[in-house]
Amino acid sequence: MALPGMAGARGTPAAGAGVLLRDVRLVDGSGAPARSTDVLVHGDTIARVGRVRARDAHGLRVVEGGGRVLAPGFIDLHTHGDPLEVAFTPFLAMGVTTVVLGQDGGSPALPGTARDSGSLPAWMDAVEAAAPGLNVATLSGHGALRRRAGIDDGTRRPSDTQLERLQAVLDADLRAGAFGLSTGLEYVPGRYAEMRELASLGPVVARADGVVMSHMRSEDAGDVRASIDELMQAAGPARAHVSHLKVVYGQGEAAAEELLAFLRGLRGAGNSPTADAYPYEASYTGIGILFPEWALPPNDYPAVVAARGDELRAHLAARMEQRNGPGALLFGTGPHAGRRLAQVAEAEGRPFVEVLVALGPGGGQAAHFVMDRALQDRLLLEPFVAIASDGSPGGSHPRGAGTFAKWIEAFATGDARVPLEEAVRKATSLPASILGLRDRGLVREGAKADLLLFDPERVRARADYVDPTAMAEGFDLVLVNGQSAFEDAAAGANAGRLLRRGATPAGA
Repeated sequence: MALPGMAGARGTPAAGAGVLLRDVRLVDGSGAPARSTDVLVHGDTIARVGRVRARDAHGLRVVEGGGRVLAPGFIDLHTHGDPLEVAFTPFLAMGVTTVVLGQDGGSPALPGTARDSGSLPAWMDAVEAAAPGLNVATLSGHGALRRRAGIDDGTRRPSDTQLERLQAVLDADLRAGAFGLSTGLEYVPGRYAEMRELASLGPVVARADGVVMSHMRSEDAGDVRASIDELMQAAGPARAHVSHLKVVYGQGEAAAEELLAFLRGLRGAGNSPTADAYPYEASYTGIGILFPEWALPPNDYPAVVAARGDELRAHLAARMEQRNGPGALLFGTGPHAGRRLAQVAEAEGRPFVEVLVALGPGGGQAAHFVMDRALQDRLLLEPFVAIASDGSPGGSHPRGAGTFAKWIEAFATGDARVPLEEAVRKATSLPASILGLRDRGLVREGAKADLLLFDPERVRARADYVDPTAMAEGFDLVLVNGQSAFEDAAAGANAGRLLRRGATPAGA
């Protein structure tokens, strides 16, 4: 069934044709007040923002806005998955038209090659040829760089020659169009990297006008400031960005205000840090973060259990108590997917610590309910904190299908904690500026036509922890590069592109 008020065929317009979005409430992504207007799209570009006469619409597909909101497509700064292997339809359904991959120190690789060891430029070429469903940008992952440079995972102090190779591989990725560097300092091998190594990469990123995004070494309440300081020092002259800003174990808005005041104190001169966050209280990552460093790769885990089993059990017990207990861990993958650690322990009739020891650090992914809602909600409202999902298509956390819809539903229309114009800015022009995209994130003449048509009151995030892949509702039409990519609750044309850093926008 076609959506009301939409005329003309879906998909790719005929040569020379375009789309007229008539009588829309334009929220252009800048934060400026909404206004009533028309928007004319020719090919992949916004040709006019302003009233268009009926006679000038001849041959165009005409979409009657009926006062619905027209906004730029959302830009998700932190995403997982591979468009060569999986469709990103749930992201289109929640209004996302551009995703940024290569996160947490990892990098995509061509199917059939070892993840984190394949050539990132070759993968980029493959995505460009494949015509994905939405736009794809990528960072170069530090952990992948290490492996491609021949640095063993457990190496703490690479040689000068190894660092030169690390810099050269990063430079090649940036020249191919990667938008910067990501680090995952809570994971192997990033956790073994010292400042000498990390700081050697910041100037390489800065020369390319890229960004350094980091899953920092710790997000715990007592460590998060030191982790931000480390990021700032490592990024050096490059732009620094905190991935999924949070305070684990922190409580209340006051804790959020303290952290934001600290971040504001770092802004305004030279490298002003930015951040992103998602509107959920549970993080989602591997259970390896529960284990001590001496039980992680490249250490021999069975040997660790045999030699230091009692010490390991004591560590895991204390760690889980600190993280709100076994009821606060919900397995998303592995043999216990869909159950909490406490439920597994009860069903098996053994202590939860023994369940963890048996699984080991590679035993699966889980949702970790370790955040305070009041604290996280306050972080989301800060002007320099963008909205990002940290999700993946088909993932076991609802953020991969719900983040942006929940942001609109819960913050812009429900409790109305931010004006819609600001809610849109934090999902469009703000992430575009952080990434360095010059032709997306705003509805303006000459920009690429990544556009959303929706009634904010009808936007709903349907995904939850029971059904984490349920697609969002309410985004009536999603245009990617001028083509209908999602409409009538179904995917349309594969109109996405591989975006490369430094590409010159049309009309610039």
